[in-house]
Amino acid sequence: KMIRHLIFVGLLSLLSCSLSQACNPNILENMDFPGNDITFLYSPDVNHCQLLCTQHPSCLFFTFIRADWTHDDRHFYCYLKSTPSGEPSAQTPVQGATSGFSLKSCSPDPQPCLSEVYQNMDFIGGDYRSLFTGDHKECQRVCTQDPACQFFTFVKENFSNSKVRYKCHLKFSWPVPRTPVIERKAGVTSGFSHKTYQTQHSDKACQRKLFPNTDIPGSDIESLPAASPEHCQTLCSTHPRCTYFTYNRNTFVCYLKENTHEIVTRADIGTSGLPHRSCQLDDNWARVAHEGVDFNGSDIRYELMDDADTCQKTCTDDPHCQFYTYIDETFFDRSYRRRCFLKRVITIPAPPKVIKVTNVVSGFSLKNCP
Repeated sequence: KMIRHLIFVGLLSLLSCSLSQACNPNILENMDFPGNDITFLYSPDVNHCQLLCTQHPSCLFFTFIRADWTHDDRHFYCYLKSTPSGEPSAQTPVQGATSGFSLKSCSPDPQPCLSEVYQNMDFIGGDYRSLFTGDHKECQRVCTQDPACQFFTFVKENFSNSKVRYKCHLKFSWPVPRTPVIERKAGVTSGFSHKTYQTQHSDKACQRKLFPNTDIPGSDIESLPAASPEHCQTLCSTHPRCTYFTYNRNTFVCYLKENTHEIVTRADIGTSGLPHRSCQLDDNWARVAHEGVDFNGSDIRYELMDDADTCQKTCTDDPHCQFYTYIDETFFDRSYRRRCFLKRVITIPAPPKVIKVTNVVSGFSLKNCP
């Protein structure tokens, strides 16, 4: 009976996938898909919102609240949505909303070109550097040439506050995937796609600078899960404000720190280290399979297979997969055994907030544009 039940569940899963796999790039103006929300993010336009839905592991369709929405004070809200059938539960005509579907089945570019420039729109947050430029085009060129910059906001010459006119704000969002919750769990193995962290390009190889059994207290700017000290170092090397880090192997927490004046160390159980920026970090750490470790969440789907090596290869071969968790035959819950969970998170530039502001211009880096 258990075998028949698993076969039935598998067939339902395949049916659900087949219902949502047809490529549907259509955009529905002045249409709301009410309910079924997974989360909402800010987005400057419907095309960016559709890309957010495409990269989110479980989003199948979305509704974007435009600037001309008048029902309340929400603007530039991108609601990511899903149903078991893959179709919206309802479609409601409404002025100021635009809806559409994920492009997961359309073979999307994993690093799309975001060339649109947005007048009278401010991308709030993510600032790490500012300078003065002659116009927004020069600001965008600076952002494109800066490895850390993902998007920008430029203050025009007729802005109300004369002190900040011509100011170019360079902004950061994570261009590399961040794993979800990491926890110890018997009978599972987790790891990364072997294509995930091939992001830097330099002829000079980095020499990793790690300090075992060392803590650097204070100066934290962000903490996030990491599978190893090397993974934590890669995250620090990606973040433009990170000057050093400390990694706690017991809790899988990576503490990114910023202090350009001093570095004070003390003996502890952690591992600390320094970032690398102008050299090629090796990705051997991303090829390690972590036994007894679960990357919990961010599932795209699961497939049944016989071992963790096959799961890892399946993830590497799948352009959507960034990391994985495999459940082996020793796992306590039989119904989960032999499942390979393929996982991903959003990595396109995503402003923390988008608002209307007169006489500012915002846009994205053109690194991924021809």
